[in-house]
Amino acid sequence: MIPEAWYTGLAAVLFTIGVVGVVVRRNPLVVFMSIELMLNAANLTLVAFGRRHGSMEGQALVFFVMAVAAAEVAVGLAIIVAIFRLRRRLSVDDLSLMRW
Repeated sequence: MIPEAWYTGLAAVLFTIGVVGVVVRRNPLVVFMSIELMLNAANLTLVAFGRRHGSMEGQALVFFVMAVAAAEVAVGLAIIVAIFRLRRRLSVDDLSLMRW
């Protein structure tokens, strides 16, 4: 059996990599991948603690988080495609140009 501390340590590393990706990078695709990495780190933590306590509630929450993440990616990719068609380049700084 792998100890729970290993799961939480891996989740902390994944979450940190995701935060660094969001803060440092300017490409919206990389930012979305970093956000997904942070959500998966949270999912790993939920499953680890659910397993520790012997309940399935952690896995049920993971299911809902994955559903919300899929919807977020669909909307986010639609916005990215709209920006790319309008500006012919991808940058997070271009998002402020979409305001009215």
